[in-house]
Amino acid sequence: MSFIKILGIVSVLLAIVGAFVTIPYLAAILVVLGLIGGASIAAEDHVRVIVSALALTALASVLGNIPEIGHYLGGIVANLGLMAAGAAITIVLCNIYRRFKP
Repeated sequence: MSFIKILGIVSVLLAIVGAFVTIPYLAAILVVLGLIGGASIAAEDHVRVIVSALALTALASVLGNIPEIGHYLGGIVANLGLMAAGAAITIVLCNIYRRFKP
């Protein structure tokens, strides 16, 4: 199993567990894991990752309307959105770098 796959699995597990228990600096951890993982995303998936980051963060609060479990589901999706946002930031910064490098 590659480092990136392990990074992804750890990120998803942290996102799920973080919805149920308090993990100090969880948001920062997920963003940093996303920043690291974003460097290995193939060019054909860049738009998909950026759109996913926007959609996950924007729509996470909608799940709060589901009785009993909505708060937890919203937390999981919001945490996944943080991870995807980190990856999206890396993608955008790498694209800017590639555009201006000689």
